[in-house]
Amino acid sequence: MGTIVLKGVTKTYPSTARDASDVTAVDNVDFAISDCDIVCLVGPSGCGKSTVLNMIAGFEQPTSGQITVGSTAVSGAGPDRMVVFQSPALFGWMTVYENVVFGPKKQGVPRSRYEADAQRFIDAVGLTEFASHYPYQLSGGMRQRVQIARALVNRPEVLLMDEPFGALDFQTRLLMQELLLKVWSEFRPTIMFITHDVDEAIFLGDRVYVMSRRPGRLKEQVDVPFPKPRSMSVLTDPAFIALKERVLQSIKDELGETA
Repeated sequence: MGTIVLKGVTKTYPSTARDASDVTAVDNVDFAISDCDIVCLVGPSGCGKSTVLNMIAGFEQPTSGQITVGSTAVSGAGPDRMVVFQSPALFGWMTVYENVVFGPKKQGVPRSRYEADAQRFIDAVGLTEFASHYPYQLSGGMRQRVQIARALVNRPEVLLMDEPFGALDFQTRLLMQELLLKVWSEFRPTIMFITHDVDEAIFLGDRVYVMSRRPGRLKEQVDVPFPKPRSMSVLTDPAFIALKERVLQSIKDELGETA
């Protein structure tokens, strides 16, 4: 199961300067993400959003506290948790298909299975006609689609997304948000999605978690009432606008305290 639970999670980094104090990036964070939910994490720059994601991914370990996925404590990276980064880390010398099947092949998945899975996920992200293309032949949005397919082909319980659409132009970003909801509705991974875009957070998420300025703490949980699947028409719904104002004010309050 893809349930994510953080209990009392703190992350402190040792100082790199003489006589300077250690830096606490995240302080005593508690939250839970239910199986198959999409939760978006927002907050001021430097509040520890990516640190939280990296600890759930197993790339970093908490200084104190515990993180569990399902019933297992996170002690390192694993195929049950796949990460989609802002910049697609694709192998430039491999085709779309070869990039997608790379992980399952390395894990020793039978060819009959990974070939079928690869085709399924390439189709799901709308790249059927581009399976033989190389990354340099694709647009930025298409490269991100490859990265999503490459993550999903490993059949993860959890998909961790660190500002995956942040570098895309506005129209492509909207298309990718709709695509992500479409893919989620078909495969139902648990998703934690980091973004600076409040519209994006409310459009995608079942809940939005707002973090405080550093040291990052969970400041507020905002439940999103709109059923999925969603269309862009929800962006003009008065309830959507009210939620946006609430989240923006919460973040603004943190920025004001910093100033």
